[in-house]
Amino acid sequence: MAVGPTTRRRQLGADLRRLRERQGLTLEDAGARVGISKATLSRYETKEGTVKWPAVDALCREYGASDEERLALVELAKGAKIQGWWRSLADPIPESMNLMLTLEDEVVREDHYACMYIPGLLQTRAYAEAVHRASEVHCPEREVQHMVDIRMKRQELLERDDPPLLWCVIDEAALRRRVGGREVMRAQLQHLLAMSKRPHITIQVLPFTSGAHAAAVGSFAILRGPSLELDVAYVDLLGGGLFMEKQPELERYRLAFEYLSAQALDLESSAEIIHRISKES
Repeated sequence: MAVGPTTRRRQLGADLRRLRERQGLTLEDAGARVGISKATLSRYETKEGTVKWPAVDALCREYGASDEERLALVELAKGAKIQGWWRSLADPIPESMNLMLTLEDEVVREDHYACMYIPGLLQTRAYAEAVHRASEVHCPEREVQHMVDIRMKRQELLERDDPPLLWCVIDEAALRRRVGGREVMRAQLQHLLAMSKRPHITIQVLPFTSGAHAAAVGSFAILRGPSLELDVAYVDLLGGGLFMEKQPELERYRLAFEYLSAQALDLESSAEIIHRISKES
């Protein structure tokens, strides 16, 4: 998978922080040496916003980076301009969705635990419409359709020549919750079965019989980059979501997903229960 601008920007921030810490410099000291503020350098390292490559070059020299390291980071800075497909949309999108699209456009793998609804990347249009109408009670129909259009567009990443790996652990409750009515739900479960046959998609069901488990607090996703330090965890919240990048937080969610996958049914048994529930719907 090609490394896109968002991944390059996030890699740049991580590398700048690593080089500074290797020299034992504070943000304030390092910034003063090259004539930029502590706040600006902090923004460079937090992987958000634009960067000026001459400043990156100067920082690398102050940090004692090798020529190879310095040139590589300057190239990252030059190529870290974000231009995703969603930037051209006529209607605005929520900021949390903007970040999700930015990150998701370049992931190599996504791990999802879903306890309420089928993961968005695997939803049919009719199911997604029903979810949005239920979640945003006073939302105009035009806005519902706009958000569903975005969700359908997101799914195109699964159609790429080199798609990311998608691993979903879906709670049995999400399979049995009749969203949109009988026909919509049956079509959704059949779609889930069809998608599970793709080589880059893994779907496991966490049955009611598994009892208490590692993620009783709610749904989450781990968006995995080319390296562990570029992973991001996303946790569903009412009215939006929370993104987490700190390694202790990420490790907690990685471990939770491992436990959930271990407690869930194997692939064959998962397909069988999805098929059985679809017949009952």
